[in-house]
Amino acid sequence: MSGQKVKELSQENLSRGNWASKTEFLLSCLGYAIGIGNVWRFPYLCYRNGGGAFLIPYLLMLCFCGIPLFFMETCLGQFSSAGCITMFKITPVFKGVGFAIIVVNLITLSYYNIIIAYPVLFMLKSVNSILPWQDCNNVWNTVNCLQITDQNAVSNQTNHKQFKTPADEFFHNEILKISGGIDHLGGIVWPVFWGDVFVWLVVYFCIMKGVKSVGKVVYFTATFPFIILGILLVRGLTLPGAIDGVKFYLMPKWSELLNLKVWADAALQIFFSLGPGWGGIVNMASYNPFRNNTKWDSIIVPIVNSATSIFAGFVVFSVLGFMSLKTGLDIDKVAAGGPGLSFVTMPLALTMMPFPQLWSFLFFFMLFLLGLDTCFVQLEAVISSVMDEFTFLRSKKPVVFLVCIILMFLSSIPCTTQGGMYVLQLLDWYAASISVILICFLELLCISWFYGIDQFIRDIEFMLAAKLHWWWHVCWKYITPIILLFIFVTSILFNSNVTYDGRSYPAWAITCGWFSCLASIVVIPVYMLYKLLFTKGSISRRITIGLTPCDWGPSDADNRQEWMDYISTIDKK
Repeated sequence: MSGQKVKELSQENLSRGNWASKTEFLLSCLGYAIGIGNVWRFPYLCYRNGGGAFLIPYLLMLCFCGIPLFFMETCLGQFSSAGCITMFKITPVFKGVGFAIIVVNLITLSYYNIIIAYPVLFMLKSVNSILPWQDCNNVWNTVNCLQITDQNAVSNQTNHKQFKTPADEFFHNEILKISGGIDHLGGIVWPVFWGDVFVWLVVYFCIMKGVKSVGKVVYFTATFPFIILGILLVRGLTLPGAIDGVKFYLMPKWSELLNLKVWADAALQIFFSLGPGWGGIVNMASYNPFRNNTKWDSIIVPIVNSATSIFAGFVVFSVLGFMSLKTGLDIDKVAAGGPGLSFVTMPLALTMMPFPQLWSFLFFFMLFLLGLDTCFVQLEAVISSVMDEFTFLRSKKPVVFLVCIILMFLSSIPCTTQGGMYVLQLLDWYAASISVILICFLELLCISWFYGIDQFIRDIEFMLAAKLHWWWHVCWKYITPIILLFIFVTSILFNSNVTYDGRSYPAWAITCGWFSCLASIVVIPVYMLYKLLFTKGSISRRITIGLTPCDWGPSDADNRQEWMDYISTIDKK
């Protein structure tokens, strides 16, 4: 083994683990960034916000916000070889931001796997000779069920606002067995419960050994969805009416560019699609070799992620165009976003295609894999960050993973009840929106203003052994923080109370939703107060100590010494 290789595999890295190859890191990043939202959120946002015109603010936000944030977090993780808590040695008083990231992930993981469990149930039903959401002849169907497989049926019922499609009633009445509201959680829906158990078991066996096992799993879970998307696109574009669907998807409405909400939606989509502020990017990069050229990784992953979102739009709207032709309904009447697209509209559209069982199974298998990758990274980020703080736990990694997964499973049980979808929607609406934006803003504040943008760029240039373009300096210090403030303000201005399927939530539930948001935010000032109270000296000295890096630098002893020598050389100039 070469001396350089030995150096890369230092004792610190051996104790934490490393990616076996750069490919594993890239695939993990792609699997994390490209999730279910690329399929069920972006296409809907694009058509609703001006079609092709929406791509202008979307791509601008990618360049000015998405890529800079992604690069910043990969640099933080790779330089420090630390998770999202320990990395705040850079400004110790803000360590509460790291704990806030953990809280956000724990709340999100309590319901996210339920979303992954739904495709499992759909896959099981896809092997039936007749898809159960294909007609209205089932015990769960009601008098409002309308089988919209021909234009005559639709034309007779389009004014009947109460009608439900077979897919709608299958999802809500059979899969969810949904109650009348969050006030009535009802009993456990056992198929959803066992689907949740299955997903957590898959997650455990895939990540029980940390990045060593995740790195192998992502070769399949991060690549196969692209194959399925490609197959679905070819099939979709060969359907009659597909071109009309694609035109509807991309037809530019230039006047929408004057709408502030369009720009806010573009910024939010980039932000939540790439996943900065969740700790996942930092954690994945922390397992890289110190000298890895992370700049190009940080450009490739966001671009591929955005291209996949646009690509998924072609898949979705080619199928919706076909559905529009078959039913006689306008495309804007059948288009939907969120769970409605994945679990109601697309299943119904797939029943109208030849060999619907095949296309249905492939579509839901794709959703399952997309969800798994995101879950892998989120859970790994939580556990690795805790292990970085409490290093004695590293030798017990499989046990720690198991205990964490059991606790997460228990916390997810309310979402498996008849009112579980209302709980899921409530948490998804409030728990991880404003708080994650604030986390990213504080990360930038720590790095660009308190630690110092010049010092941070100096560290990166030492790590990469290359000069950085002035573009990064301008983005990190000025442009990206301003965009994050814009996202934060518009998220509050355009905020509306949560609803699900037209049902409003009671005041107590909305209050609980806001508390789920504050649960992570409040950790930040609480830790600041703790740090300042238990630091000796005057108030100004305590603040100075809190903002001064403490044991910040490369974890490897040789790299740290080289870094300190590098700093000394620069200071003498």
